[in-house]
Amino acid sequence: MRYIGPKNRVTRRENMDLGFKTPGSNSHASMMRRLNILPGQHGAARRRKVSERGRQLREKQKLKSIFGLSERQLSNYFKKASRQKGNTAQNLVRLLESRLDNVVFRMGFAPTRAAARQLVSHKHILVNGKPVSIPSYHLHAADVVSFARESSAKIPAIEAALARPDIILPVWLETKGTQGRLLTEPATEDMEKQLNLRLVIEYYSK
Repeated sequence: MRYIGPKNRVTRRENMDLGFKTPGSNSHASMMRRLNILPGQHGAARRRKVSERGRQLREKQKLKSIFGLSERQLSNYFKKASRQKGNTAQNLVRLLESRLDNVVFRMGFAPTRAAARQLVSHKHILVNGKPVSIPSYHLHAADVVSFARESSAKIPAIEAALARPDIILPVWLETKGTQGRLLTEPATEDMEKQLNLRLVIEYYSK
C-alpha cells in the first residue's frame, strides 16, 4: 500500500527533500526549515548509530518515497530490473524514471509527482496522441507526452508549474510549450546523486 500519512514526517526522517511539496509554496518553505530535525517529540536529540541493514532500509525507503510506490511495486520493479542485462541499479532507475507520472513531473507539467499521478489518472495526459490513464505506463525513447486538452494546462497548479522559470530538464527529455518528448532512455546520474543505489540492491538481494 502506498504511504498516505504526513509527508513532512517522511521528509524529515530521510533528511532530504523528496519532492512532496510544491517548490516556492509556504508549506515547502516550512518543511525545509525543519528538514534536519528528526520527527517525534525528541527528534532533535535522536541520533542513534545505524546498522548496515538499517542503512540499506533507509535508502530503499527513500527510493520508494521519491517515486510514491508501494512496497510491492518497488519489489516488482527490482525483480524486473534484475532479469534485464546490465547493471541492476541502473536498470531499476531507468524503469522508475520511465513511468509516465514521473516523466510528466520531470517535464515540469506538474509541481509534484503526486500531482502528475493525479493528472494521468484523470485522463489529462496523452502519449503519442492517445489518452493514457495509467501512472505506471512505461515510456520509450521518442514517445511524445502532451495535455489531452487546452483546459488541462489551465488548471491553476499546473499553470503555475508550467510558468516556473527554474525547471531544469534532464538531458534525456525535451519540451516545447505543453508538449514533451523522450530523447533517449532515462539517465541515472540524477538519482545516483540523491541516494546510494548499491544499498537498495543489497537490501533486495538478501
